[in-house]
Amino acid sequence: MADVIGRLRTRLIIEAPVETPDSAGGVTRNYEEHATVWAAVEPVAGAFSFTTGRTGQTVTHRITLRAGPDLTVEHRLRHGTRLYRIRSVLADEKHRFLTALTEEMTP
Repeated sequence: MADVIGRLRTRLIIEAPVETPDSAGGVTRNYEEHATVWAAVEPVAGAFSFTTGRTGQTVTHRITLRAGPDLTVEHRLRHGTRLYRIRSVLADEKHRFLTALTEEMTP
């Protein structure tokens, strides 16, 4: 456990979705700050693609944080200008830590 705590060096913001009605009968989804946490951010894999004249990049990360704040695939994580889309959330056997498998969102 002490090993995990020592790796929580990155300050991340958990953003929660907020949906507001639009004038066409649908909704607009925005995100607002939900909590600020210390986390360990580890790159796991990356991929490069070229589709219809556009290049794209997918970078996946494993992000570990202390259990406590609500964290689901509806949330996203922010570190400065970097955004991480959460693909899954796993708890350790003692429910002390959460591990989010994420995909970095690139423009």
